[in-house]
Amino acid sequence: MGIERDNMITIVGLGYVGLPTALAFYEAGYKVGGIDISEKVIEGIKNGKSPLIDVSAEIEIPTNDDRWYVTTNYEDIIPKSDVILITVPTPVDDEKKPDLTYVKLASRSVISNLPKGQRKIVVLESTVYPGVTREVLGGICQELGMEQGKDIILAYCPERVDPGQTDRGVSDVAQIIGCDDEKIGKEITEMFGTITLESATYVGKLEVAEASKMVENLQRDIDIALANELAVVLPKLGIDVEQVLAAASTKWNFHRHTPGIGVGGHCIPVDPYYYISLAEKVGKPSLLSLGARKMNESMPYHVSEEVLSLLKEKYPTKEDRWKVLVLGYSYKPELGDTRETPVEDLTKSLSDEGVEVLVWDPLVDNSEMPTWIVPVEDPYNCRDIDGIILATAHKSVLSLDWERMKKDTRNDLIYDGRRVLSGEKMIAMGWQYSGVGVPSFDSDF
Repeated sequence: MGIERDNMITIVGLGYVGLPTALAFYEAGYKVGGIDISEKVIEGIKNGKSPLIDVSAEIEIPTNDDRWYVTTNYEDIIPKSDVILITVPTPVDDEKKPDLTYVKLASRSVISNLPKGQRKIVVLESTVYPGVTREVLGGICQELGMEQGKDIILAYCPERVDPGQTDRGVSDVAQIIGCDDEKIGKEITEMFGTITLESATYVGKLEVAEASKMVENLQRDIDIALANELAVVLPKLGIDVEQVLAAASTKWNFHRHTPGIGVGGHCIPVDPYYYISLAEKVGKPSLLSLGARKMNESMPYHVSEEVLSLLKEKYPTKEDRWKVLVLGYSYKPELGDTRETPVEDLTKSLSDEGVEVLVWDPLVDNSEMPTWIVPVEDPYNCRDIDGIILATAHKSVLSLDWERMKKDTRNDLIYDGRRVLSGEKMIAMGWQYSGVGVPSFDSDF
């Protein structure tokens, strides 16, 4: 019979992944429930307001529909749910070890409210290392006296949306599903197939699906690390890394990534550590992935050093504090998400060196910025700026009037931390242009 449209699908965690997923199932005709621990988030959604600060902020949220119900209370909705999707964060702790606190809390809250004997389906979507669904959720089932196969069915379907990208939403990405029960696994696959224009594939046991998500982001981290390492090394030889990457990209099998100030967000800076921890657990060191992570984590400090060097070259006898305007604070364009943003480390490094750091980001609430930052409301009203750093390539940043910016600031130093500006055009306007991977005049070549 499968999972029908009159079945209720409930999403736990209504963030950048959970809310779009919930709306996708609603638009597909299912009854949809949503749970979030934030009363503010739930209140906003009930009033038709998206809590997401990104390009999806204008999405339409139902307010008066018996197929749509959101709450902070698990007891209100879990007992009458047929399929429950858990989409809570999976960060790392201060020691870069996997932190499964949110998964454990959400899973316990879900499973403890499920009736026995009804074979309810619980799908974990949060990024984890292989074995978490079976060990953590399965362990909670055993502890609570819930028998798998009889009372509950566990499955794993990794979230794959790319927040901030209109062409990488829920309907634009392929889905993979792992479940030990093949029949139920294929029914879940059919269910996810109703919300995507791409494929939905049953891949077998839980661990295969879990590992696939981890590997996806691990590969991206390694690829980005190579681009960043080239951006550090090649300029010392008088070579612009962008010219090299453009030339290499003429070959059909070259997978190009652009260097930058670092990698942020809830996936790429985090997921490799889940693999690294797993490798340690089985006694096999993950030299490649660990090296890539260290490379990418070093980029904010590399950029800080480069900017300081440019400032010292321009003002060798400057007595008062340098003042730098940073354009963008979130970790990626068109997104207000500041989780693991490399701009935090960049600005902290500059501040520690005595630089006064001003930041403009129209998508980020000023309250989310650390204390060493001076938020600004209008980049055109900044005076006596000694240098500008483009840190996040928001459309609002790229559309700035650079001639006006130059006229209203004290000098002409601009550092392109994302390599999104035309160096030739900026130089033609009179800017002293530099950026990640741009060789300096004192290169060793």
